[in-house]
Amino acid sequence: MNVLIAEDEAPAADRLKLLLNRANPALNVCACFDSVQDTVSYLRRESLPGLLILDIHLSDGQSFDIFRQVDYNGPVIFTTAYDRYVMDAFKVMSIDYILKPVSFESLAAAIAKLEKFTENYFPSRYNQLGSLEPELSYKTKFLVKKGQRLLFAEAKDIVYFQAVNKVVYLTDRNGVHYIVNYSLDRIEGMLDPAHFFRVNRSMIVNISFVAHLKPYTNSRLEVFFKTCSPGEKVIVSRERVSQFKEWFG
Repeated sequence: MNVLIAEDEAPAADRLKLLLNRANPALNVCACFDSVQDTVSYLRRESLPGLLILDIHLSDGQSFDIFRQVDYNGPVIFTTAYDRYVMDAFKVMSIDYILKPVSFESLAAAIAKLEKFTENYFPSRYNQLGSLEPELSYKTKFLVKKGQRLLFAEAKDIVYFQAVNKVVYLTDRNGVHYIVNYSLDRIEGMLDPAHFFRVNRSMIVNISFVAHLKPYTNSRLEVFFKTCSPGEKVIVSRERVSQFKEWFG
C-alpha cells in the first residue's frame, strides 16, 4: 500500500517513515510534503495513495484544507500536538488521531486498525464506510448575554468573531457585540467551513457579509464588509491568502 505523509517538520517526517517501516515493511511512502498546496497538487495529478498520514498544522494551513480541494475518501491517520481537532478528524475517513510525539506503539496500533478494516472491506468501499459515520451538525446559534437577559445569536446573522485581549466577541449584522464563552479555536471547529473562515489568529469571518477584498502589503488581503466592520483593518494573513481566495471564490 502506498502512503503519503504530510508533515512540516523534517525530523518528525523522517521518524514517521522509520516507524512505518518497522510497523509494516509492506507500506511504501510514495510522497512526503510539508504543505497543503504541495499535497493537493500531488493528489490531483497522481494515483491516490491507500493511506494519508497528516500532521494537522502544515506550513501553509491545516491539513483539513486538503479535503476541501481534493476528493479523497481513503483512510487517514492524523498526528498533532493538540487534542482539540478530534471532531474535525471525524469528518473524513479517520482511522486514528495520534498525539505527538508519535510513538511506535501508537502508530503500530493505528496500522493494525487499518489492516483490520481492509480484511473486511475492499478499498473501493471506503465511500460506503464513510457514509456509515454519523453526520456532524454545525452550531447554528450561540447563547449570549445582554444585560440581565440571555439571547440566542443566529450563526447566519454573525458578521465575524474576534479575539481581543483573550476575550472573544461576536458581532451581528446590526453591529452589536456580544462576549462568547468559547476560545476562537473552539469556535472555528463549531462553524460550517462553507460559511466561515479564519482569516488570521484573531478573527473568523462570515462569507455572507464579505463585500470585497483589496490587496494589502506583503501579499496579504484586506477584507471589507457589507455591513458593520471593526474599527481596525481586517487582514488575511499571508499563509491563509490562497485558501481564502479559493473559499471566497
